[in-house]
Amino acid sequence: MFAIIGFGQTPRGHLNRGNEKLDIKNYIGAIEDFNRAIEKNGKYAKAYNNRGNAKKELGDYSGAMSDYNMAIQINPKLAIVYYNRGVLKHTLKDNIEAINDLTLAIEKDRNYATAYCERGLTKSELMDYNGAMGDYNMAIQINPKLAIVYYNRGVLKGTLEDHIGAISDYNIAIDINPRYALAYYNRAVEKIALKDDVGAIGDFTLAIKIDPNDATSYYNRGIEKIVLGQKDSGCLDLKKAKELGFEKASFLIEMLSQT
Repeated sequence: MFAIIGFGQTPRGHLNRGNEKLDIKNYIGAIEDFNRAIEKNGKYAKAYNNRGNAKKELGDYSGAMSDYNMAIQINPKLAIVYYNRGVLKHTLKDNIEAINDLTLAIEKDRNYATAYCERGLTKSELMDYNGAMGDYNMAIQINPKLAIVYYNRGVLKGTLEDHIGAISDYNIAIDINPRYALAYYNRAVEKIALKDDVGAIGDFTLAIKIDPNDATSYYNRGIEKIVLGQKDSGCLDLKKAKELGFEKASFLIEMLSQT
């Protein structure tokens, strides 16, 4: 009589179970399942890749890098592994090598929008602004529904002092994801550059509604209120920012108390 092995005991079953644990951020449990998948199939590139993702989330960057390298050694055609290794290298500030991996991911999948986005972000950090803009534009051409790409392009346009263009991109990011607190915050910053203090206060308020612990938005909203002559309300925002740990607010509170 032969024993029947259930699907859950196969390498693929362990992989699927590990993926489910990844989704709920049970990284240690996920690693245990990926270990079992690899024990049963030492050439399971996807299991190495996903175990690398779990290790990265736990801050085990060396272990994650080893797993990505092994996955690529086993199957050098998986675009996602080059992407993940590129993201890790970017995290480690190895930006040139990150770009190399992200380029390999794109060569293997020309429609890899998030790889273009990540490469654009990395190029921007290297001050290759034209290259970054090209990558963001390509990502949007491939997938016009990725809010983060519009957000990143908005940040780049703000850096280049194209404040109107930046606001336009933040508008689109917010249309796609109305709870994108950082997009509201950055749109407020661009409105300040355009002397739209009232509009900036409105955006800081929206950011705070989404994230009530956003000390930076309280701080900046307080400053904008004071600029508009709303000293009492502005000081309340500064005090709230201080309560939330934004120590820079202390100096302004002290200075305003003397006026």
